[in-house]
Formats: sequence, structure tokens, C-alpha cells
Amino acid sequence: MVRVGRQVLVLAAVAAFVVGCGSATPSPAPTATPTEVASSLGSITFPPTASASPSAAPTTFDPYASQSSSVAQLAFPQRTVFVQLFEWKWTDVAKECEQWLGPHGFAAVQVSPPNEHAEIDTVDYHYPWWERYQSVSYQLVSRSGTRAEFADMVARCRAAGVEVYADVILNHMTAGSGTGSAGTVYSKYSYPGLYGPTDFHANANKAYPNIFCDHSITNFADPTQVRECELDGLADLRTEEPKVQEALADYMADLYSLGVRGYRIDSAKHIDQTQLAQILARLQARLPAGATFFVDQEVTDFGGDAVPKDLYYPTGSVDDFVYTADITGAFVMSNQNVAELKDVASLGFIGPSDKSVVFTDNHDTQRGHVGTGLTLTFGRKGLYALANVFMLAYPFGYPRVMSSYVFDDIEAGPPSDSQGNTDSVYAPGSTTPNCGLKLGQWVCEQRWHAIAGMVGFRDYTAGSPEVTNWWSNPSDPNQIAFGRGGGAGGTAAGTAASGFVVINRSDSPLSQTLQTGLAPGTYCDVVAGDLGAGGSSCTGEAISVGPDGTARFGVPAMSAVAIHVGSRLSGR
Repeated sequence: MVRVGRQVLVLAAVAAFVVGCGSATPSPAPTATPTEVASSLGSITFPPTASASPSAAPTTFDPYASQSSSVAQLAFPQRTVFVQLFEWKWTDVAKECEQWLGPHGFAAVQVSPPNEHAEIDTVDYHYPWWERYQSVSYQLVSRSGTRAEFADMVARCRAAGVEVYADVILNHMTAGSGTGSAGTVYSKYSYPGLYGPTDFHANANKAYPNIFCDHSITNFADPTQVRECELDGLADLRTEEPKVQEALADYMADLYSLGVRGYRIDSAKHIDQTQLAQILARLQARLPAGATFFVDQEVTDFGGDAVPKDLYYPTGSVDDFVYTADITGAFVMSNQNVAELKDVASLGFIGPSDKSVVFTDNHDTQRGHVGTGLTLTFGRKGLYALANVFMLAYPFGYPRVMSSYVFDDIEAGPPSDSQGNTDSVYAPGSTTPNCGLKLGQWVCEQRWHAIAGMVGFRDYTAGSPEVTNWWSNPSDPNQIAFGRGGGAGGTAAGTAASGFVVINRSDSPLSQTLQTGLAPGTYCDVVAGDLGAGGSSCTGEAISVGPDGTARFGVPAMSAVAIHVGSRLSGR
């Protein structure tokens, strides 16, 4: 989704308003009280103190703690999680693939739009994040780097076992005039060598006399407006026109030729699904026979939307914002609990698992642009980590981890100098990224120990798609546990489980003997520790699973423990 100016977030107790590419249809997602919304919005600036949220983690929470270089390199049976490195430079993405994402089992990295974009520096906006979502041309020159740097990054990431997904804007161009990041001088509806006025819905085109809209969307309940009118004043492309489809397919094919193997389609709901299918068919025709690519489509539909997300399942996966709302409500709202997530697939308005990209947050939800205004971000620290533990443990959808930067203004672009040049995550010659929770730092959630450890859990349990041995505390439904695969009694009952997780979102400690379904042995907790180098010791807690498949767990308040077959000590 894009932004072209500051929006005021209304703290409403009974209504949900989806801004920009969303819908004005009331959402079935949890609706926050004014106090809870205010607390939530506060967390998207500097991380708040524990008292700022009714569900906040202890102030001593250190997400980067317990990371040791003396750990075993796991042999991931599958790679099943991707990460959004929001606004990272290509040189930094390449290093992160080599030094962290590849070694920790990530399948892919989603990068910010790589094409030429508007450069916006005004009294009100100093190189905001959303300038990246205003395309000027399809030259690969952006504030993340050059074409050569992009190509080098893709090659290095793929060599590390990490595919690259590009965020692409197919719906629109800019909201105004100026000079782009590659030096192209443009005006709205006129992009040299690419598009002219009749290529946009705001200007008449004799070939399409009945398709015309010269204003911004005023009614999100009208599917025609959603598809043909301008999103926040952005020049809306005639995606029904072969010329436009050809240009978009050429751009995506160029990315594919450099090694890109996936596309996150921004504002997909604003493109007619038939036209989007035609664009992707043109792309496929440009690629080698048998070529495949991943498609993730941004469709904000909370149920009953004028443009339902199921229209887009034939062309790929869809960002499921209902999942995000459900997981946020369960972990944040005082009148909900995490035990309500036992059967995610049965939750109202949620999409099918094989068509859903799931996430706790993204760059839009962090800023309150999508949904009820209730957010769950890095600012909630331990609570946010626990929600990610659940997302990565529970077998639903294709999970995407968010990687943010700290901001104190929802319009703010990434850390940069006064000229808008993005700061490097890695200083020249350094192998240590500038990750942290202070303004000017990159949050690097993919490096939070709980999240990184659970990526491995997801990879090792991918072959066991069923939830088994579910347990929730009858007296405290914010204490849950479940396994992946196998059954009661460990190997005695047949195939053993591949993993087991205990989540304690409660303010009280948990002490319980639970059936894991795992084969007998000693396993290393991967939430706060790792399997040590050589595989004979744990850097954190060791969990002993008995012959009957049970284990004793002691889990502090607002914490979790997870074990899987890849974290089992050798010979034990």
C-alpha cells in the first residue's frame, strides 16, 4: 500500500477504517478500545516501557540476547519462511543473506521496490517511506542501490540458499511531478519512453470509452472505483491495455533474468483479477519453458469486502490480513486469549492455508494503515516475540517475518542522511549490523533469538503439517502447548513428532508435564538457546523427553520453549 500524505488515525471503539488500498467495510477483526489503541499506536515509535501496554513484556527483555557463535550449523530439511527486509540497501541484503538468512534456514527475502521512484523532499515530507511506492520508470535505480548492486545481491543471496522476492508496483505511477531516483524528469500521466496520458484511467482512451475515472477513490464499497479510480491521487494505470501489460511484463521478466524468483504485488486488489492474470501470462511467455515464480498479492479483505481476496487465489497467494488481526487480538486484547488460536483454519474470513501469506505485522500494519488500528510490532518486545513464536510454530500459511527500522513518525523513511541517502545496516568493512531499538537503528527482527530459532523449528517440522497433543491450561488459557506430527506416547504410538512448543503469554509462570509425542532424548530449547557446536550440548535449556514421550516444562511468564528433532543432542 502507498501513502501520499499524512493521515490522522481515529481512535474508534466501534469502527474499523482501512486506509488507502483497504476497505471501509467493518472488519470482523478485534476492535480495540481507545486506551488499547493508544497504547498500540504508541508502540510503533520508540519501544514503550512495560507499563505502556497491558500485555507488555518485562523491561529486561533483550531480543538479541543469548546469540552464540559456538552453535551447530543445522541441515535444514526444507526452507519455509521468508523475511521482509524493509528499505534495506542491496549491499546490506547481500551480506545478510550470507551471514544470517542462509545459515538460519530462511527460504527467501522480500526486498523493497527496486525500480526508479519519486524523490520527495518538501516542508512536510523528508524522503518518506512511501516514495518507493511511486514508480517513475522501470530502471533498476533506487535509494537501495544500482542495477549492478541489485544483480550482485540476488546472485549472492541465491548462492546462500535464499531466493529473492521483489516488491513490484503494477497498479499506478506517481501522484505528482519531479525528478526520479534515476534522474528521469516526469509529470503525472507523462513518463518519458514509457507511458502517456491515455495510458491512465484519468484520461480518455478511444479504445476504452466506458473505462474512465478522473478522481481518487471515494467509495471503497464500489469495486469499479477500487479498480479504476486513483488510490490516494496516484496515476492509475490502464492495466486492461495491452501496451501497459507488455511494459509491466517486461519489467518483471527483467527482474527474473537477474535471478528474482518471486513478486509481491503491491495494491493487487486495485487491479482487476482478469487483467492481473493477463499480465502474469505475458510474463510467463517471456520466460524459459517450465520457469516458475512465487506470487504474493496484497489484497486487504477482512470479510465482505467489495473486492474479495478469493478472486486472486488463481493467480497466487494473498497477504491474509485477517490472520494478522486474529493473532494480534489473541496476544494483545485482554478479552481474548491465545487458546482461541487452536484451530486457525476455522477462524472467520481467513483464507486457505495454501493460499495465505501470514505475518504478525508488515510496513503498513505497523503504521496503523490497515485494520482496526490495533497493532502488534517490535515495540511490544517480548509479547511480539511470543506472537512470532506462535506464527512460526503453527502450521498455517507461508510465514513472513518483518524486519523494520525504528521510527518516531509514521511517514519517516529509513535511517538516512540529510540528502535522503539510506544509511548502511553494515558499516563499511564491518560484519556487525547496526541492529537495535533506538532511533536511527534497524530493528532486525529476523535476528531476534526467539524468531531465528523458530525459523529452524518451522523448517524441521514442515513435514508434519498436523497439530498434535494440544494442551491449554483450563485455569489460564494464555498458557498453551502443541506438537507437530506424531501422537501420544512418542515412538511407542507410531511415528514420532517432529517438534513441540510451549507458549506462556500469562503473567504467571508455568510448570507442567506434557505429552510431546517426540522420541525419547535430550533436546535444546531453540527460543532462548541453540544446539551447541558438535551437537553434544545446549547453549540454553536442555529438555529431557522420557520413553513415554512426556517432558517437564518450567516456563517463566511471558516466555516460550520450543524443541524439534534438529535440536536433539547427538547420542542422547
